Amino acid sequence: MHFEIKTIVIESWKTFLLSQNAQLENGGVVHFGDAAAERAAALDATVMADLSQLGVIAFCGEETTEFLHGQLTNDVRALHADGAQWSGYCTPKGRLLGNFLVWRDGDDTCLQLSGDILPSVLKRLSMFVLRAKTRGRDASDERVRLVVAGPAAPDAVAAAVGPIPESTMQSVAHPAGRVVRVGADKFVLALHPDRAQAVWHSLKTLAKPVGAPVWDWLRLTAGIPMIVAATQEQFVPQMVNYEVLGGVSFQKGCYPGQEIVARSQYLGKLKRRMFLGHVERPAAPGDSLYSADPGEQASGMVVNAAPAPAGGYDLLAVIQIESARSQTLHLETADGPALTLRPLPYVVPE
Repeated sequence: MHFEIKTIVIESWKTFLLSQNAQLENGGVVHFGDAAAERAAALDATVMADLSQLGVIAFCGEETTEFLHGQLTNDVRALHADGAQWSGYCTPKGRLLGNFLVWRDGDDTCLQLSGDILPSVLKRLSMFVLRAKTRGRDASDERVRLVVAGPAAPDAVAAAVGPIPESTMQSVAHPAGRVVRVGADKFVLALHPDRAQAVWHSLKTLAKPVGAPVWDWLRLTAGIPMIVAATQEQFVPQMVNYEVLGGVSFQKGCYPGQEIVARSQYLGKLKRRMFLGHVERPAAPGDSLYSADPGEQASGMVVNAAPAPAGGYDLLAVIQIESARSQTLHLETADGPALTLRPLPYVVPE
């Protein structure tokens, strides 16, 4: 019966999005009728996007905090009811299987991640629950999730839902749902399905609806990576600048891969880092980058990519630091389209 109710909720929300002129593909909104105009709006206007393409794993039970604290890269014990944090889940070799936006919602601890890796990550986490008093579930369809970004985002969210978190990586609960502030002008909303349409209509007075690729572009140009199926087990957290974003605690206890992550932080010099770049042809996660110095070996890998407002694609890529500093990088082949590097919006340690 619960499954049937969730299915009805999902279909009702999809029907509503279609009534708003949404074009759906693979469970997500690609645009609302004019993709180019939506990309242009992201440059300086306020936009909102549906996040159905992302998944949510929810853990519930009296030992949830201790269990997740022993599995994830961040300090889950420090996550309060009004907090939020970035976190990761690694293999024993310290390579990311997934990364999350984490918040608490009542008795649940919610982990939002790329939808394509949710089944494998949930299965692996559940394998290690053993006798711990906690259980994980796919909670993707229990809330309608939106993101609002841009100069009027604080006013739009406050008018639609209620008082907003004062600081980044804080959250606030309202009758309509939870608001998580992930940037000065960026908010993730996890809404009760019966309130979502009213919130959407209110937001629409100040924010332009856009497809998921526009939010992907805003997220990646903010330097925030998302691990997807094509990039699982490719990077230790520091390679995607995750410690700079606050997604790794070096004071907490053990978790899978902790020794390698700590060694990468304190011993030796990191050889690869994540950079922001632009290329004139389509790019996708997992695509290789080449430069002259390592010969036939790839010198980098695309983490995320999205169409840029002015044409071409902007991307995040993990690249050999020396290659990024001294070489021209090319997409897919040694003589492929050249990559232009751009500054990230935060300082990365040398």
